[in-house]
Amino acid sequence: MHIPRTGDAGRYAWIGMFISEVLFGLYWIISQFVRWNVVHRYPFKDRLSRRYEDKLPAIDIFVCTADPILEPPSMAINTVLSVMAYNYPPEKLSVYLSDDGGSELTFYALLEASKFSKYWIPFCKKFAVEPRSPEAYFALNIDLNDSVFAQEWFSIKKLYEDMKTRIVSAVEKGCLSNEIKGQHKGFSEWNSKVTKKDHQSIVQILIEGWNPNAVDIDGNPLPTLVYLSREKKPQCAHNFKAGAMNALIRVSSEISDAPIILNVDCDMYSNDPDAIRDALCFFMDEKKGQQISYVQYPQNYENITKNDIYSNSGPPILKIELAGFDGYDAMPYIGTGCFHRRESLCGSKYFENRIVEWNDAEDKIKGRTIDEVEEASKLVANCSYEKGSQWGKEMGLVYGCAVEDMVTGLTILCRGWKPIYYNPTKKAFRGVAPTTLDQALVQYKRWSEGLFQIFLSKYCPLIYGHGKIKFGAQIGYCMYLLWAPISLPTLYYVVIPALCLLHSVPLFPKADDVVFLRIRDAVIRQLGFSETGFVVTAKVVNDDVLKRYEQEIIEFGNSSIMFTIISTLAMLNLFSLSWGIKKLVFGTTFGALENLIPQIIICGLIAMVNLPVYEALFFRGTKDVCHLQFCSSLSS
Repeated sequence: MHIPRTGDAGRYAWIGMFISEVLFGLYWIISQFVRWNVVHRYPFKDRLSRRYEDKLPAIDIFVCTADPILEPPSMAINTVLSVMAYNYPPEKLSVYLSDDGGSELTFYALLEASKFSKYWIPFCKKFAVEPRSPEAYFALNIDLNDSVFAQEWFSIKKLYEDMKTRIVSAVEKGCLSNEIKGQHKGFSEWNSKVTKKDHQSIVQILIEGWNPNAVDIDGNPLPTLVYLSREKKPQCAHNFKAGAMNALIRVSSEISDAPIILNVDCDMYSNDPDAIRDALCFFMDEKKGQQISYVQYPQNYENITKNDIYSNSGPPILKIELAGFDGYDAMPYIGTGCFHRRESLCGSKYFENRIVEWNDAEDKIKGRTIDEVEEASKLVANCSYEKGSQWGKEMGLVYGCAVEDMVTGLTILCRGWKPIYYNPTKKAFRGVAPTTLDQALVQYKRWSEGLFQIFLSKYCPLIYGHGKIKFGAQIGYCMYLLWAPISLPTLYYVVIPALCLLHSVPLFPKADDVVFLRIRDAVIRQLGFSETGFVVTAKVVNDDVLKRYEQEIIEFGNSSIMFTIISTLAMLNLFSLSWGIKKLVFGTTFGALENLIPQIIICGLIAMVNLPVYEALFFRGTKDVCHLQFCSSLSS
């Protein structure tokens, strides 16, 4: 082993690299706990239909949105329409849209969607349309040889495009006309005092699914459709998505109170109309179903490029790691695409020999008018309702963490429940992945900070989960919770070898060391490579953001401190590589630099990884990119 002696140059740098290697090794060991315990599940929904078609439980579906600008209402209603059109008895479906922005524009979009659903749902079921998000469906190349189908297709498409035009126009104007406001009594909830961060509870039932008159154009029942915007006050903590979800749980308990809850983000439309039936196969299993707390589907995206340049949906995570958690009965709750048992989500502990009756739910509407139901729902959505209660602690989603979903899932597991991870070949939900590095980094930053916060809190699985979940699951959770600290040895490896190379300080054995040569030859033989270099292909440059993403060219987005750090590290390794090559070609003899060859190789590999960074800094030509080039280069 190459160990610098006391007084040798680079001794402390070498010790730091040795510690980094040890940390990498420990993290690799942690990751193996879930990667060697993979479980795959396969439901049989045809058997479900034969046995329980008349006993299927009611389903409450929560769709969450927060800002009509960042999350356009037209996108949110596509998700709403996709879940309203499930192959499931419509009288047993209730769809709730939570608008944390309290925007009348979102309410207007949902009102338009409620009208369009009378045409869209029967069209989907008549022709077995997939996917059932109108935007996603009409983007496909559809065979229109059947004249009857073609006629209805054009008719429905025109209705959708007209609706979308009205919604987009309203959002662009930022306000609604008096004519539009006269279409529904719900618009009276908005006045000049209503703002995003200060408004009263708003609950409007747009489709009364229990009303015999609530039918589509073919006379079939429609699902219940509810708009909710919980109360917000500047002096009250609103707890972000966790607070919105808890308000949805309480409001839905006043209206439909279904035993199963599905929650999805507004950009995550349903891609499989039978996803509910797949999930129910687990909940209604005769042997193990009573202990199931939630069925988690993976997050899949429709705009992933071939090489997934921002690592939005890595197969190792979806196909191996999450399936490995399932092997320990400890699948994390990831915040969307999840079917919950209401009982477990509301804080109940699991106990054996439970008797589950799926159809014994109380009729919450009986004997009450719509106005009475809406007023009762507003009360449980008020800020004051949670004061002195267990909401956010023992009930509902847990407060106080940026990744409330992970903490909530862990607390449910520690109450004795078991989750399921189901990753079907046909993706159940599809969303929109970040298309710029800026968006991706913001997402990863929130995740890594929130996950490490869990590790340092009382919810650390090694402490909170001790004796409650399997040891392998406790270690597996740490694989994600330690994302933030494991970046430190990575950062060390990126910076220190390059700095030492600039100062001609060797950190590795000589290139002609016997052990080094034997290892090199063994690796080359095993990989079947000859001793020649690799050729790096160039990237295609395009000014349009979407085209860049589709062509897998990294788009930085806006200049920020994160890009300054990235560009600084990239430039450091580029300068160090250039210096090392210069010394090899024009400098002293090879023997004087042979100790530095491993560091030159490391800098070269890091420079290769950062080719998109150099391309963005030096070669793109638009005004926005030039501004980014100047800011990042100057900061570096």
